[in-house]
Amino acid sequence: MTKLSKTVADAEQPTDKERFVWDAEIKGFGLKIFPTGVKSFVFQYRTAEGRTRRYTIGKLSDTLTADQARKRAKQLFADVTNGIDIQGEVQTRREAWTVNELLDAYLASPTFAEKADTTRSVDVGRINRHLRPTLGTLYADKLTRDEVRHARNQVAAGKTAVRAKTGPRGVAKVTGGQGTADKAVLALRAAYTWAIAQGHLKENPAALIKVAQSGRRDTIIEDSTGYANLFKSITALENEKQIRSAAADSIRFIALTGARRGEVIGLIWRWVDLKTGKVELPANAHKTGHKTGRSRIITLPSMACEIIARQPAGELDDYVFRAAKGNGPICLTKPWELVRSAAGLPDGLGLHGLRHSVGSHLAMNGATINEIMEVLGHRQTSTTMRYVHFAEKARTTLAERAASVAMAGLNADSEPAEVIPMAKRGAAA
Repeated sequence: MTKLSKTVADAEQPTDKERFVWDAEIKGFGLKIFPTGVKSFVFQYRTAEGRTRRYTIGKLSDTLTADQARKRAKQLFADVTNGIDIQGEVQTRREAWTVNELLDAYLASPTFAEKADTTRSVDVGRINRHLRPTLGTLYADKLTRDEVRHARNQVAAGKTAVRAKTGPRGVAKVTGGQGTADKAVLALRAAYTWAIAQGHLKENPAALIKVAQSGRRDTIIEDSTGYANLFKSITALENEKQIRSAAADSIRFIALTGARRGEVIGLIWRWVDLKTGKVELPANAHKTGHKTGRSRIITLPSMACEIIARQPAGELDDYVFRAAKGNGPICLTKPWELVRSAAGLPDGLGLHGLRHSVGSHLAMNGATINEIMEVLGHRQTSTTMRYVHFAEKARTTLAERAASVAMAGLNADSEPAEVIPMAKRGAAA
């Protein structure tokens, strides 16, 4: 054996069989000479289990000299001494999921299949149009929080904006934005949560990424004046052609029934029975259905029936509230922002706040927990209790307001009273 140098490596000539020249200083470092004349530097070692493995450092060339290969061999020797199976690491990396492969597995999982149809449709859009372009080629187990934040910022800034065909005549205008960016992070977080539960990954880089909520959960439409402003603004914007009639009626329907956004934009004619004034959502079409296995009944007030009745008729599997183009569900994000602003409603009131408004007013008007659960389609009483607590808080506030005049008198009573002389009392009488 001799020290592998440039001179030695260049001087070695090929034979009719593969052969090795081993370095005299670094154990396991060698040069492999192929019959074709190609020469590659290798590092041979034993694993902790006693298995012999050979790692290819690279081909002798202008970009990999003998000195460079020697430095790399020293690093590999140190790794092996510390118990690292370097060839095993290479194999692990070859088998490691990219983010694209993680998302593919998640979308094909029973966990994702259990989500409501509209939820799956929206999540697939966020994954394909925002997560894959920004993170898809990165290794899932090496993804960092900074990379997730960078991707979110790209989506928020409109870097993933595109016009995508959704069918022979359909076109989806993907714009991105802050809300979309946050929801994309939540979709990524869900995919990692599933992968960790299945034992595929160990850490969730999206878990600690803060995202904005779509609206404060305790912000509601407080009184009839607020509702009057809401419905007047919807009508005005509809008449001015700033929002489509389908979007206007969708928002009206949510405000009247407390239905979830996904339940309304995904509503199809098959589930509607105007004769009985009910909508029956199958288990896979509403949030809690995949857990309970039960359908959800939405009893319609007369005005909600009228709203559905005036929609253009369609086939049984057509959406009741139709999008302007394509076959997908209607989008209510921008119409709701226009309505909320025009009606002067609180900035923190998201479209979901219309649902919370219904639940809160039911509680304030004395509805029982079971009645609220039935109307809103809740599965657990703990979810419904928020409205009971809100109602109790509201009653306390009303009681304080009702007693404010009397309290003012009570506070005045604690101050020294002016004593009126008897003579003046008689005169006053």
